[in-house]
Amino acid sequence: MNIIVLGPQGSGKGTQARLLAEKLGLFYLDVGNFLREVAKENPRIDEMVNKKGQLIPDEEIFLLVKNYLERSAPKLDNLLFDGYPRSVRQYELLKNWLLEKGVKIDTAIFLYISDSESIRRLSARRVCKDCGEVYNLITNPPSSRDCKCGGSLIQRPDDTPVIIQERLAEYKKTTKPLIELLEKEGILKRVDGERPIDVIFKDILRSLEK
Repeated sequence: MNIIVLGPQGSGKGTQARLLAEKLGLFYLDVGNFLREVAKENPRIDEMVNKKGQLIPDEEIFLLVKNYLERSAPKLDNLLFDGYPRSVRQYELLKNWLLEKGVKIDTAIFLYISDSESIRRLSARRVCKDCGEVYNLITNPPSSRDCKCGGSLIQRPDDTPVIIQERLAEYKKTTKPLIELLEKEGILKRVDGERPIDVIFKDILRSLEK
């Protein structure tokens, strides 16, 4: 089973995707973290992703994902995509490539939350500058001022309210048509993301069983 997990920034899609991958034994691709790793070697992508919170062009991110999967999960089965694809074009590129390989996207889970909740959650996000562990002062606070590894916690430049609002506007512009397409194809499952983590996870599992 190949699954896409979608949702606006701060929707908790990363948390749910990791839980789902662990529960079902899926190969987990967090495209956000993947791009940040790529950005360490590519100054242009670093500027776009980490400093401006911009989206990578569709064809470019597809090639990055495609090449990575061919190396890391060549069977292209039992995949879980976190935060990708985000546009109709990205989805078409991914879907057609997978179909050429004899596999497909089986289901897409869309976690929805309000803009105000997204801004509230993301403004409280902190990242360890040493190990990259992600915390949230509201939903997943650290046990002390620092990370459990001892590293200092910082706020990413793209987690400020102004940048978040810009990212949400761009997300809606590119992703709304994708949500509509996935629903038309009959593979979209909508899940309320403004509930406790365990409640959301149980809801997702129930929807997959159906």
